[in-house]
Amino acid sequence: MKRHIDVQACIDDAMDVFHNGYACSESVIYSLNKHFEFGLSEDAIAMSSGFPWGLGGGGCLCGAVAGGAMCLGFVFGRRVQGDPCIDKCFEVTKEFHDSFKNVFNSTCCGVLIQGMDRDAPDRKLKCSDQVAFAIKSVSEIITRELNI
Repeated sequence: MKRHIDVQACIDDAMDVFHNGYACSESVIYSLNKHFEFGLSEDAIAMSSGFPWGLGGGGCLCGAVAGGAMCLGFVFGRRVQGDPCIDKCFEVTKEFHDSFKNVFNSTCCGVLIQGMDRDAPDRKLKCSDQVAFAIKSVSEIITRELNI
């Protein structure tokens, strides 16, 4: 994993792919993977493809939150049963969740884009702020917790 990233460049890359074919969760994972050099394959992006628009259009969890949580899980999550590192993963994921909710008042896609058409430019602009926030917040957590 790369030891230092340019957060603004990471956000810029996410905005580029977000406005050119990827959805929120995919954009967050794509950009954090690229800039932190996680080494994830495109399978990770594919695994996040069901999250946009609140779990495939169900209006529930925001995809930017889901993508951020997936990246935190990759960095801090357990890979074997019973590994106590899960406590740190829960701690930083809750921190991310709570900071997102404090800024946007919800983590529910249906609430965040209520009344907006999924393909409307104003909806995409609003979601851009949420994608950028997710990248910034997750980057700060990873950097702080790994002392990089």
